[in-house]
Amino acid sequence: MIPISRVTKILVTKGNCHVAYRNIHNQPIRNYIQSVQRYIFSSYYNFVKNYETKVELKFPAAFQIYRVVKIGLQDLFIDMKEFVRVLRKINAHDKNLECLTRKELELYIRMPHDMRRVAPVLLISALPFANYIMFPLAFIFPRQLLSTHFWSLQQRIQFAVIDQKHKLKYYKPVFRSLQAKLNLLKKDPIFPYWSKCIALLGSGLHPKPETIAKCIPLFGYNEVYHLKNINSSHAHFLLKMHNMYGFWRKKHRLSERAKLIQLMDLAIIKEGGVSKMTHDDIRMACFFRGLNPTNMNTEETISWLSQWVEQTSNTPKDCFSFVLHLPILMSYNHPSNWVLTH
Repeated sequence: MIPISRVTKILVTKGNCHVAYRNIHNQPIRNYIQSVQRYIFSSYYNFVKNYETKVELKFPAAFQIYRVVKIGLQDLFIDMKEFVRVLRKINAHDKNLECLTRKELELYIRMPHDMRRVAPVLLISALPFANYIMFPLAFIFPRQLLSTHFWSLQQRIQFAVIDQKHKLKYYKPVFRSLQAKLNLLKKDPIFPYWSKCIALLGSGLHPKPETIAKCIPLFGYNEVYHLKNINSSHAHFLLKMHNMYGFWRKKHRLSERAKLIQLMDLAIIKEGGVSKMTHDDIRMACFFRGLNPTNMNTEETISWLSQWVEQTSNTPKDCFSFVLHLPILMSYNHPSNWVLTH
């Protein structure tokens, strides 16, 4: 070991004293720097925190678009992930849709249409500076260019009413198609009940639920109202009445739609019945099934939808045509629908 001399001790001692003195001397500077850093950080945090409020006050219209786009994209992304999960669930059950809940079935029906509608806007807006044109344009025509995720609750009701008005244009042609084949059923034991239904509908009334239920076999296999036995124009009117489009495989698509409607109705029963649904869900379910609920109270919509579910839940699978024609039998002359056409 190297011996420590007296001079070395003095140097070390002086060095330590110098370091201690330097630390004491620099401490106020460090505290000052830290306080400045905290001030800058807190100021920046408060600026970011209040930035949206300032922008909203200064540019309210632009901020409203920003907020709707932000929330709409978030909801769209969530539903897209849920839709992928639903598709995986269907594939895991050998493409059997009976495994889905009511909400999942509604998403399964709605999501493809929503994605097709909003896809052009999202793709074009991804181009440089195109978003400054596309999103304002989309907000001018939200029903045509945006999906339901970007609509307000008021817009959803408003656009649903517009769709219902469009569907009601085809109620009468479908009714006439049913009426045209009435004479072919004179020898059928169900003819008295069916002729009564047609007569009541023609006179502005609705048949009783039990009378409607007795006529279900007329829509079964090899019967005159089975999907395979209706003509092309009848199928076309049915498509339009259910707000569907297409020029090929009309009857197949109608059959798939009827199956989905029945599965949703069965899911409603499994999940506790119509009374367990929210008010908004009941209203949208009525719209989807061909009834305008805007002039009806909660009890009336629950009663109507419960009667619908009872009819479809007891419909055999070979009578899917009955499900498609049920809007005629239950809402053709409904006062809430008449408001939209008269």
